[in-house]
Amino acid sequence: MRKAAAFIMMLSGMGLFACKENKKNMSAEINTLKPPVAEQRDTAMTIHGDTRIDKYYWMNDRNDPKVIAYLTAENEYLDTIMAPHKELRKKLYEEMRGRIMETDASVPYLKNGYYYYSRFETGKEYPIYCRKKGSLEAAEEIILNVNDLAKGHQYYQVGGMSVSPDAQWLAYGVDTVSRRQYTIYIKNLQTGEVLADAIPQTSASVAWANDNKTFFYTTKNPVTLREERVLRHVTGTDVQTDKEIFNEKDETFYVDVDRSKSGKFIMIHSSSTVSTEYRILDASKPDGAFRVFEPRKRDHLYEVDHQDDKFYIVTNWDAVNFRLMESGLEKTARDNWKEVIAHREDVLLQGIELFRHHMVLSERKNGLTQLRVLNSQTKEDYYLQFDEPAYLAAISVNPEFDTKTLRYAYTSMQTPMSTYDYDMDTKKNELRKRQEVLGGYDPKNYVTERLYVTARDGVKVPVSLVYKKGFEKNGKKPLLLYGYGSYGNSIEPSFNSNRLSLLDRGFAYAIAHIRGGEEMGRQWYEDGKLFKKMNTFTDFIDCADYLIKEHYTDSSHLYALGGSAGGLLMGAVVNMRPGLWNGVIAAVPFVDVVTTMLDESIPLTTGEFDEWGNPKKKEYYDYMKSYSPYDNVTAKAYPNMLVTTGLHDSQVQYWEPAKWVAKLRELKTDHHTLLMHTDMEAGHGGASGRFKSLEDVALQYAFLLGLEGK
Repeated sequence: MRKAAAFIMMLSGMGLFACKENKKNMSAEINTLKPPVAEQRDTAMTIHGDTRIDKYYWMNDRNDPKVIAYLTAENEYLDTIMAPHKELRKKLYEEMRGRIMETDASVPYLKNGYYYYSRFETGKEYPIYCRKKGSLEAAEEIILNVNDLAKGHQYYQVGGMSVSPDAQWLAYGVDTVSRRQYTIYIKNLQTGEVLADAIPQTSASVAWANDNKTFFYTTKNPVTLREERVLRHVTGTDVQTDKEIFNEKDETFYVDVDRSKSGKFIMIHSSSTVSTEYRILDASKPDGAFRVFEPRKRDHLYEVDHQDDKFYIVTNWDAVNFRLMESGLEKTARDNWKEVIAHREDVLLQGIELFRHHMVLSERKNGLTQLRVLNSQTKEDYYLQFDEPAYLAAISVNPEFDTKTLRYAYTSMQTPMSTYDYDMDTKKNELRKRQEVLGGYDPKNYVTERLYVTARDGVKVPVSLVYKKGFEKNGKKPLLLYGYGSYGNSIEPSFNSNRLSLLDRGFAYAIAHIRGGEEMGRQWYEDGKLFKKMNTFTDFIDCADYLIKEHYTDSSHLYALGGSAGGLLMGAVVNMRPGLWNGVIAAVPFVDVVTTMLDESIPLTTGEFDEWGNPKKKEYYDYMKSYSPYDNVTAKAYPNMLVTTGLHDSQVQYWEPAKWVAKLRELKTDHHTLLMHTDMEAGHGGASGRFKSLEDVALQYAFLLGLEGK
């Protein structure tokens, strides 16, 4: 320990990472400090006549003291290597926190006679949920102060808050482990009493019936964490007597339960990657039987909502980009559907919001979101206009049905998150709130661009880019490229005040909207999964090559960032083109694809066979193995890398990144820095609380800035 301390002092005097002639190595001297070496125990895994030897399979037991010792050693190694940047991390944390309006509140919304909002108090980590009856001038009622509830907990997350129709009862879920396993509690909002009937092992969300005492909820499988059962609970009764209403037997499906916006129906929603099935029940008859809306069929996805005497259905039936249909209340099978909005090849229909006399469509064209208003009285049909080259416009919280006001959110990489109330008759637009960024932020000092990169197969891939004015495109500036590209999740070009700490230090920040997302329509997703997954990785590499070609940066200043399935992306691209990046951050990365997808006891596995494939089938096994980052680590030079994980991660188990780092340490031939940080208290989403999570961001940014000698 004394030797290590002396070494740190020596590095501090030298200025860690600041040696420009050796920038690719954070420091040549730093590598004389030996990283942890993981124990190797060969585990042979054979299928389809192919045997893989996993030397680190033993790490998948979080109760093994040797596992904890290894993760702790990696954390201590990171702390030692990053010690010279302790002050930088502190400064980054303080400036990011300093941009946040600590005493803040959301824009209230009206529901069932109450205005609901959340607010934060200075110095507090968690929100306070409040309401006012009838008027914003009325006395405030605190319905939940999460700061009080979280005392004594290292991690605390509230989810699924739902108030009964008569506004008397609050149901809410609590997770204190970060495994997304919530216990539902019920609070009497008139007396403040929290009832004894706590319901464990749930997904947090509930759907209240109209009797104001019955609600429906979903429970999780204790091993796989799959939401699989729907139960009915009556407030004040023994949880053990709750009746099972539905059990989803198909292990590739997850189940959820919700109310229609109108409040007339309870809806059970069973969904897989490629198929959907709804069951509906009159919310005034909670003891009744649910009926199937439209039976599940493979490759048929649909969503349902209710308005007056009709159901509206967003469906991909003969419509890859989805279309809008309607049906009556009784005959809901597909043969009775009538088309309202036809399928369009160039427009993705993402969803709808229903009002008494209006309908708002959320659409996507050319990779950008659009809001389309249809007036059922005047038959007027128009789009809201947005001017920036890259932005996000999204329907916000609109619980009231009988209103002409649409609440929507708008942001861009320059414009902080903004909440608008839009009069759909007069077309008057009112800005209700814009995220305030303390410290004198001026969006005019920054530039946003929208680029289109021609991928190797001729497809145009969008890239959203932001940088501070004065950024020179001389091929020598640092640039951080972010990517995800899975599950059809579109990565939006939105604002993040933390990012200013990089932009103000000369970085550009770019998002590659690669295949596997849904930015360019449903086919964009289809072309980035299963046997087309390689497109996700090559798109990202092609975007990086283009940014170098256009002199935004070069390989000695190019960095990549991705998390979860985006961490898979990071693992793949460092195997495919390790010399393209000076540094890579892989957050909670999904990197041991084959082993995980063969283990059906792991959360998410069975529900994702239609995303990645089932490796019990040889053709999927072979393809998956061809890109799985862990299986493709070889003896070669890798870039500087920072890998993060959480011990209690329910989405990507901690052992995937831990094994990956151990194997990289074993085989890589370079002297670049490889660091791993395990949050021993948190899971997939990182630390709870709005400030503690900034410590993780400060670590990532210090890692990048250190590589730039800043």
